[in-house]
Amino acid sequence: MKTIRSAIMLAAGTALVAPWPVIAQAKPELAYQVTEGQNLNAFVRDGRVAAHLLLRNGTDPRILVAFPAGNSGVGLWFEPLSKPATWRLEKPPRPTTAPGIAGPQPAIVTIASLAAPELRIKQAVLSSVRFLRDYQAIGRFPPDVAVAPVFAGDTIRWSRPRLDGKPGYMLQLRVLAGRVQGSRVVANGGAPIRLEITASSGETPLTGLAQADLLNARAANDSTARNALRFLSYREKFLAGSWRFQTYFGRDTLMSLRLLMPVLQARAIEAGLGSVLARLDASGDVAHEEGIGEFAVVDRRQHEGSGDAAVLDYAMIDDDYMLAPVAGSYLLDHADRAAARRFLDAPLVSEGVPGKTEPTGAALVRNLCFIIRHARAFTDAPTVEHLIPLKPGRLTGQWRDSDEGLGRGRYAYDVNAVFVPAALDAAARMMKAGLLDSYLTPADRALLADAERMASVWREHAPALFSVTIPNADAVPAVRRYAKNLAIPAEPAVAALGTSPLVFHALSLDQEGRPVKIVNSDEGFALLFAQPSAADLETYVSTAMRPFPAGLMTDIGLLVANAAQTDAATQDRFTPAAYHGAVVWSWQQALFAAGLERQLARPDLPTSTRSVLARAQSTLWRAISATRATQSSELWSWAFANGRYKVVAFGAGKQDVDESNAAQLWSTVYLAVQPPK
Repeated sequence: MKTIRSAIMLAAGTALVAPWPVIAQAKPELAYQVTEGQNLNAFVRDGRVAAHLLLRNGTDPRILVAFPAGNSGVGLWFEPLSKPATWRLEKPPRPTTAPGIAGPQPAIVTIASLAAPELRIKQAVLSSVRFLRDYQAIGRFPPDVAVAPVFAGDTIRWSRPRLDGKPGYMLQLRVLAGRVQGSRVVANGGAPIRLEITASSGETPLTGLAQADLLNARAANDSTARNALRFLSYREKFLAGSWRFQTYFGRDTLMSLRLLMPVLQARAIEAGLGSVLARLDASGDVAHEEGIGEFAVVDRRQHEGSGDAAVLDYAMIDDDYMLAPVAGSYLLDHADRAAARRFLDAPLVSEGVPGKTEPTGAALVRNLCFIIRHARAFTDAPTVEHLIPLKPGRLTGQWRDSDEGLGRGRYAYDVNAVFVPAALDAAARMMKAGLLDSYLTPADRALLADAERMASVWREHAPALFSVTIPNADAVPAVRRYAKNLAIPAEPAVAALGTSPLVFHALSLDQEGRPVKIVNSDEGFALLFAQPSAADLETYVSTAMRPFPAGLMTDIGLLVANAAQTDAATQDRFTPAAYHGAVVWSWQQALFAAGLERQLARPDLPTSTRSVLARAQSTLWRAISATRATQSSELWSWAFANGRYKVVAFGAGKQDVDESNAAQLWSTVYLAVQPPK
């Protein structure tokens, strides 16, 4: 058993481990369960308590409880079992309190059983969810946050204050059936091991958005998506996903707001936009992620600092150009003028610029000026070297934020061909509407006056730099080879391609401007945020809708990447076990569906183009409907058997690089993105 330090008790002066009375609770405001692959997930939210319990089945059992408060959690990993075992949740998590150094703190209690001869304790981690993620992924976490268990009779407890002495974390197991023997919990005879599990975090709780402040009457009646959205929605911010990302992520917030906007109440939209605007840095850069709670304490100490103020990460580039079109959509297309002015006039306390309070509109102007400054070089000379690159030393910069997600490219298609021109268009629209007049300096006004012309240059020149045409004589053999490697049929894909060349937008360009020839789902961004020509719509939508591996379509959804036209080494990095490989991301399907609906609403498209879009819409929705049960998951993989693709939960396979979130913010967007009627 791995232990590093002796236990530190949460309750000051307490050395005795003993269970405390559990306070009876009324029915929680939110409680639901989801089983995904090997993970049994149970969510609860009530007042100051919000928690996600995960029980891992199979041969690698795990107990984990993640709290939105401080993006904190407690996890317990057991040594591998000789045979798979399945948890049974006898009593779902209920809100309660646990003793802490500053008095009672929010907690949950639950009862679960496992039919296994024994559970051997391997490691407990009580800290930031980011450190729990690290231990799950790479088996490491900061030694400073380690804590040893304390044993007393039938009870095992781990507890510690935060490193800075503030209220911390607790995990307790009380064995109801079985017995404690050293670092093992041993079953009695052949009976299941039965545990009462109590978990607590002393981090500052968030304030949940009330049901009436979240959705309007147009939202779909999908209880799974509604539950996930409620669990992830707070007045302070939206959470990206649970259990692994229980805090603010700029991109996730913005894309979810845009797709959900037709069914969100104004208070929810403004909470989301406000959280992004509050985290802008002094230049107007959008924060990708925040490090809070004990992660912030550790990070600041490592950089010779102190305190626990949020550590904001500005490494991504797509969110910088996503804010303007999403804010413009709300302010110009959804809110009435009075509501828009109230939102823009409201004082905003900045987290990105500590000590600064300004009107919300002034923060938005700062981002618009950021866009103009960074888009100027390409406007003046529209060549590859003037596109918006990833930041120096990084392999990531947009939603495909695993190291291999962009195929090691330098210039992302979605950022340059879609989001930059969309951001410039939004800036021009807001300027024309006069909404920003109160917050503009003369210098701001002069800078933003050129937004419309700049948008036109980017629209005309940027997409063409990413266009790839592969002759049919080269494309077909590549499809056949790739299909053989994956043990899937090639003929449907080859038949769909016919004698045509394969034309698509590259996933990215490398440093020299060479395309990364991966067919990808990012065309959905153009459908939602741009006005492609009729010819481009027919070409690029048709490519995506062809059967995989000529296009992206399968029985179980639209894949996000198809590496058939690349070399073998690249294909090995884009497998169905890769986080951004040949897998289905729920929100990417919703993005494509919403984009198709938007394009079909255009009055200027010819009948032939509308027919292509309508067929694509029908094909896509058949696949979405076939995987309805997994829609609120982050992503899923697949297996091919008996002539069909079948869903495999991502993280269930031994080769999968990570595991999916059971509740994912941008996977709830089907509350707004609904089948055509």
